[in-house]
Amino acid sequence: MKITRYKKLNKTLAFFSAHYNYREPYQVLIDATFCQAALKNKVIVEEQIRKYFQVQVKLLTTQCIILEAESLGAPLVGATQIVKKFLVHKCGHEGNPIAASECIKQMTKDSRYIVASQDKSLQSSLRKVPGRCLLYLHKATPTLETPSQASKKWVQKKLKNTLTIDIEKIENLKSQNGINLTEEKPKSKRRIPKNPNPLSCKKSKKQSVNNIQTLANSSKPPMKGKRKRIKLPRHVKEFLRDN
Repeated sequence: MKITRYKKLNKTLAFFSAHYNYREPYQVLIDATFCQAALKNKVIVEEQIRKYFQVQVKLLTTQCIILEAESLGAPLVGATQIVKKFLVHKCGHEGNPIAASECIKQMTKDSRYIVASQDKSLQSSLRKVPGRCLLYLHKATPTLETPSQASKKWVQKKLKNTLTIDIEKIENLKSQNGINLTEEKPKSKRRIPKNPNPLSCKKSKKQSVNNIQTLANSSKPPMKGKRKRIKLPRHVKEFLRDN
């Protein structure tokens, strides 16, 4: 079996186990339509179902299912022989048999059965009831149907009610212990805007122009200073000549 099919199977079984108390060994209630489809596709029912589930399962049928298959005569001779191989479960209609579909509906009211059937009307009827698990043959492959919308909605409603009850319990415990339920949360302090970081500020164009000019001026070679001449008075010059 492919990994994806195995994961889907485990997910579906986990859903019904968690929310509707399905337990091992899983009880599979098989009708004649399922056996007829298995015969047509050359499927060995018991072998393929056990191989598909890979857990403990019980394959069951009822007296009503067998009697209805027998009453249909030649078209379902092979299916009747197959369905008779399974354990006949007491349905409460012994001596007063009813239609197989009605028998299955009544059987699934109080017990957790995985219904193996190809009957479209029966499948449609069971999908409307929360907690009903269906198995059918897709060609030669047993397939456990994912939970119906009715089953999912019932679980969602149950979880919502449970959550509401838990919240009420918490509120009651708080009130009993004197915890103020209307206690205000401390107000957060208002942040005062700070001055911007000078390193992250963009410099003005004037400063950049001035910086460029200073760099240009600093790149020029320094000019040599002129030599200053000192004028001497005339009498000093004459004195120097005489000496």
